[in-house]
Formats: sequence, structure tokens, C-alpha cells
Amino acid sequence: MEKLTCFKAYDVRGKLGEELNDDIAYRIGRAYGEFLKPKTVVLGSDVRLTSESLKLSLAKGLQDAGTDVIDIGMTGTEEVYFATSYLKADGGVEVTASHNPIDYNGMKLVREGSRPISGDTGLRQSRSWRKPISSLLRPPHAAAMFVRMCWPIMFSMCCLM
Repeated sequence: MEKLTCFKAYDVRGKLGEELNDDIAYRIGRAYGEFLKPKTVVLGSDVRLTSESLKLSLAKGLQDAGTDVIDIGMTGTEEVYFATSYLKADGGVEVTASHNPIDYNGMKLVREGSRPISGDTGLRQSRSWRKPISSLLRPPHAAAMFVRMCWPIMFSMCCLM
């Protein structure tokens, strides 16, 4: 198996087409599901044009590993972290390149309780297993709950500075 150079210390990121593409996103999702064996994973993605496609490939890999996926749509990383804990999911992934150039994209991965994970946790290993049936859920309330519960706190913190 070739070395995946998109794994960094605390996230996944790489140049599109060379280090990160839909196939690699699928394999990351499949490996995440097989290694951590989560029942449910929250997915979100940023505004980049390539993020939705990578998220769908990631979701397919997770589902093929037997994981249910909760897609909360276009989000910031903090919303995926919040939704992972709020929805009591076993993990979460935000597809985002953060501050990197437009020809890059990446992922931030967390376990239950929104604890960060990385390539060093064994996600580089991928095996082909059976393809069990799973479901894709889209709860409309996760982003709204984030705004309702967290925005007042963040706003009050800004006003105190």
C-alpha cells in the first residue's frame, strides 16, 4: 500500500489530486470505520468547492464500514465538534482546508466526546471488508442548537474583552 502523505500531526490535508482526492477520502472513511468501529459519525464541510465531493466519498467509506453518518451540511469545525458531543455520536469529521491555499483540502477527525485523532492512531491502515447496510441521517436541528447554545456564550466573551 502506498504511503498517504496527507496525514499530518493532528489532521489530514494535502494538495488536491496529488495527496488528497475522492478515492483517498473514501479510504480514510473506510479505515476510520474499520479501526474505530463507531456506530455513528457526524460529518460537516466548509465552503470550498471540493469539500462536498470529499465529504460524500468519506461518507461512503464510513457507510461501507458499517457506520451510520449524520451529515450536518456546510459547517465550521467547531460545529462538527459541538454536534459530535451534542448528538452523542462516536466521532466526527470536518472536511476543511482551513487557511491553506485553494488547491488544498483536508479533514479534522475526532472520536466520541470530540477528542482529536490523527494518522498516528492507525487510520493509515485500510482493509477491504464486507459492505453492510447503513443509513445517512440529516438532522435539521444540530446547527440550530449550536447557534442557540454557543453563540450567546461566544458573544458575551467577546464583549468582556
